[in-house]
Amino acid sequence: MMRLGRAGRELLLRWGRGGPPAAAPRRGAEVLVGTAGGESSGIAEILMSRPHARNSLGKVFVAELFSALEQLRFDEQVRVVVFRSQVKGVFCAGADLKERAQMDDAEVGHFVKRLRNLMDEIAALPVPTIAAIDGYALGGGLELALACDLRVAASSAKMGLIETTRGLLPGAGGTQRLPRVVGIGLAKELIFTGRQIDGEEALSMGLVNHTVPQNSEGDAAYQRALALAKEILPQAPFAVKMGKLAINRGMEVDIASGMAIEGMCYAQNIPTRDRQEGMAAFREKRPPRFVGK
Repeated sequence: MMRLGRAGRELLLRWGRGGPPAAAPRRGAEVLVGTAGGESSGIAEILMSRPHARNSLGKVFVAELFSALEQLRFDEQVRVVVFRSQVKGVFCAGADLKERAQMDDAEVGHFVKRLRNLMDEIAALPVPTIAAIDGYALGGGLELALACDLRVAASSAKMGLIETTRGLLPGAGGTQRLPRVVGIGLAKELIFTGRQIDGEEALSMGLVNHTVPQNSEGDAAYQRALALAKEILPQAPFAVKMGKLAINRGMEVDIASGMAIEGMCYAQNIPTRDRQEGMAAFREKRPPRFVGK
């Protein structure tokens, strides 16, 4: 067990890559998984730690991210997942171009498809996900953040889909998720120019939910992401999951079909203990005690 800085006074983490609870971190691990205790119980973290390559998306890094997602997907105690970096000044620098240069064309196509699947797996996590962007989030790094439900950035953070400056185009969901977040016109402008923007600009166009001034520890976005996660924690877990599912599925179809999806999600929530608890707490004028069932 260990603590992560001042943000982690309550945050007792168990590290591993799909291993048993309370496993010690493996030497050289590039992705660590932590779960919170105390008042933050229910918050899990995916901590990216590949300092020598600025958290770039190499083969080992990607494999460990897949394993982290597999670990958290079936943990019923997890209510929110925060993605953060242990590398100061960097969230994720995108593709590992040195590694990519050693691949032939077929290998590149296969690996980019794997990256696309990774982002889809992040988006498909049933609980809310928050990207804490305290530094550079470029190319695939921004695509990772876009796969999360919510994004918080330091005002000094730099974000961009810069692939066109390298003779590429976004291949891990950027051409699809960015326009759904900021609109088609802005997405085209950002992709066509390969422009990098800071946290304030990202907030103004709706790319991030919140921006905060960076602090001396370099973790201001993480601090704000934790505060946001704590706002989600007290809410009914199953209702939150169904809300996420209804929004995600509904945004892909016409509004009439979306209404039907909402109805199906609502129907699943009706027989839950949490719905009954919410009604009882309202009548009795007390805070509800939700259990996720």
